[in-house]
Amino acid sequence: MSQPQEYAGIGVGSTAAVGPCVRFAAPPVAPADEPVPSGDEAVAAAGAALAEALQQVSTDLQAAAAEHTGETLGDVLSATAEMADDPALADRAAQIIAEGSGPANAITKAIAEFAAMFTEIGGYMAERVTDLNSVRDRTVARLLGLETPGLQALDEPAVVIAHELTPADTSGLDMSKVIALVTEVGGPTSHTAIIARQLGLPCVVRAFGATQIPEGSLVAVDGASGSVVVNPDEATREAIARRMERYRELSRDTAPGATSDGHRVQLLANIGGVEDARAAADKAVEGVGLFRTEFVFLDAAEEPTVAEQTEIYRDVLKAFAGRKVVVRTLDAGADKPLAYANLVHESNPALGQRAYRLVRSVPHLMEHQLQALAAAIDDCPDTEVWVMAPMISTAGEAADFRRRADEAGLGAKAQIGVMVEVPAVALCADQVLRHVDFVSIGTNDLAQYTMATDRELGALSDLIDRWQPAVLKLVEATARAGVASGTPVGVCGESASDPLMALVLCGLGITSLSMSAPAVPAVRFALRHTSLATCRAMAQAAINSPDAAAAVSAVQELLDPQVREAMSLD
Repeated sequence: MSQPQEYAGIGVGSTAAVGPCVRFAAPPVAPADEPVPSGDEAVAAAGAALAEALQQVSTDLQAAAAEHTGETLGDVLSATAEMADDPALADRAAQIIAEGSGPANAITKAIAEFAAMFTEIGGYMAERVTDLNSVRDRTVARLLGLETPGLQALDEPAVVIAHELTPADTSGLDMSKVIALVTEVGGPTSHTAIIARQLGLPCVVRAFGATQIPEGSLVAVDGASGSVVVNPDEATREAIARRMERYRELSRDTAPGATSDGHRVQLLANIGGVEDARAAADKAVEGVGLFRTEFVFLDAAEEPTVAEQTEIYRDVLKAFAGRKVVVRTLDAGADKPLAYANLVHESNPALGQRAYRLVRSVPHLMEHQLQALAAAIDDCPDTEVWVMAPMISTAGEAADFRRRADEAGLGAKAQIGVMVEVPAVALCADQVLRHVDFVSIGTNDLAQYTMATDRELGALSDLIDRWQPAVLKLVEATARAGVASGTPVGVCGESASDPLMALVLCGLGITSLSMSAPAVPAVRFALRHTSLATCRAMAQAAINSPDAAAAVSAVQELLDPQVREAMSLD
């Protein structure tokens, strides 16, 4: 066997796998010598061919979305289909044809312009550049008479390697035969990472050069360490086999979350739609800690009716009858704009009218959503429903949300809370908690706003690290206020899925942790083998550290040997 060769990237999840690799073929590229139409008739014909290709791509994507109705993937595919069907894209490409380009080059240039705009907006819109590129690749393939980009059917379990994976790409994969995902681009919140977390697959993103790995090579992918090893030696393969057997053992533990001395910490799942809810309901979770309702809105050309919203919310609540569901109201704007909500262009939308702040300009969106939730709760009396608003910045806003919820009839039917994503709320948590029944910390945005760093910007990933002591101190301040007032304080950001960080959050006073369902077993195990006193010592060690790396090291020093072994830290 050849000598092992290692590629480093950003790991996703805590699992690992070994198997042969398959690669996505490079997408088709518009030829440099593509004929340029000459004359009005030829230009019109080229524009018509491009419009037809875009329509076919949109139709294909809608068909793929229909196969994933109710899932987050289906929602994203529908949104991608709408991109292909966007008249502004077709019009711009037609202009470029008229200026002297062939149709394949025209759509490539037009997509590049739209991608630049999305990247400038940042956040969620920057993530959608991957979907734009998928539209480009599929349209170019149509124009050139080539097969749609993707993989042939997998004959055996394999590691899938690609430059990037779009929702359209993954929708065509037989995920039952995918044992790991590796991409050269992307970040911890990219589509590939999200899919990997949902399925519990080991994943490494930003593994530069990985597409150079020869097809069929034996590859070891470690989501915990972020490593991709080609031709792993026997010791590496055996270590991964032992580790995954331990992981399977962990999955058989279905007890409620608690420390070794019985201190309870609820373990909940993050979901994005009805099918996500049904899949998570089959897992050993105590409920839902984050139901992202924005997917109900983001893929609609106009505001969904109260009846349409009620049906979706009812289906999610019924899936968790007898358990808890935390519903987040519409989190749109900034990097997730809505044509019918974000009516004014903002030069800095991340700091503008987004999420809860939309009540300033389109209050009916919140009013209708709360009405729909109230109606859905009436049909699901066995589900414990909590409702929270995102992007709250002041105690006054928290009080206003409470008033709106009460007016919609939710006050007597659900617990009312807000999210802590803005540092101002963490610093004034004692005032905010006077108006609500609970708060949930969104550590992704809290870190982004605290560190003044775009969480999608890989070059600054060290600043956005969840272990930054400044971010942990804001979590501590919020949890301390919760303990003082007897108010539950949860965490629903990616921090909750890290077993090591989960111990720190418990030590800070966090009462519930919400994550992708496959991450729960490892978090449960870490908690069950660590006392509350040790968790508190870990929390103080992390907060007192000078930087993120030192915080991790300080916490690892206090780990129980069984947890250390299970997390493969030795």
